[in-house]
Amino acid sequence: MSIHSMTGFARVQGAVAAFRYAWELKSVNAKGLDLRLRAPPDFDFVEIKAREKIAARLARGAVFANLVARREDESQVARLNRAALDALLAALSERPPPAHVGPATLDGLLAVRGVVEIVEPELSEAERAELDAHILGSLDEALDALTASRAAEGDALAAVLRQRLDRISILAAQADAAPARQPEAIRARLKQQLARLLENADSLDPARLHQEAALLAVRADIREELDRLKAHVESASKLLVAGGPIGRRLDFLAQELGRETNTLCAKSNDAGLSAIGLELKIEVEQLREQVQNIE
Repeated sequence: MSIHSMTGFARVQGAVAAFRYAWELKSVNAKGLDLRLRAPPDFDFVEIKAREKIAARLARGAVFANLVARREDESQVARLNRAALDALLAALSERPPPAHVGPATLDGLLAVRGVVEIVEPELSEAERAELDAHILGSLDEALDALTASRAAEGDALAAVLRQRLDRISILAAQADAAPARQPEAIRARLKQQLARLLENADSLDPARLHQEAALLAVRADIREELDRLKAHVESASKLLVAGGPIGRRLDFLAQELGRETNTLCAKSNDAGLSAIGLELKIEVEQLREQVQNIE
């Protein structure tokens, strides 16, 4: 399966009978699937089905779906709302206008909102079903285009993520091979630290001195962090190969990579190793930023 970004755009338009319509879809990154759909009045059935279709095709992202549909023939007619006109005339008869105001005119009364309504002829059941079917079929085309757009960006993101993971592996290997990691260097640092402890040996009991020496040895060892970095990189690489909606799992692994890198930097008491650790932090942070766009 391929990897999809959560960013994409698609627009599809069509016509059936007297109607022209267009779907416009765009999506950006989000924690889950956040669908915002707008459709004209009287398209409730299409809106319900559209939500189902979009939810079935997309796993994550803030998706903005907009349907525009309008009738293009000259079939609109004006209809007089007699109830509204009668109510208006009754109100005027109960309270005649002041002397300085002229009497109501027919064109003025007809201009009052709601007195004259511009309406379209109602569609038959068969016509309505045909229109809805065409619009929903067009939505499938728009979703295909949106998915293709997200897939193309996903491929580009996957290539970037692989580069980041390769760089993290290289830096972890450099940290493992750093001179400060050699047993002789570790022993030398321990001797120096123990010497400082022994300066105050009179105030430390042997058990406490042994405990402090053991803690120094543990703090000097980054083997565990390096092993975890390697394991997390391997897991992320496998996810990229598997594909699909892997964004949440990649985000978790990026957090874990950051945690191990921070620990490695905290344990480092060597300038060279600290420099490698800082580069690792930069690479992991850039990896995490890119992962935020993966579905």
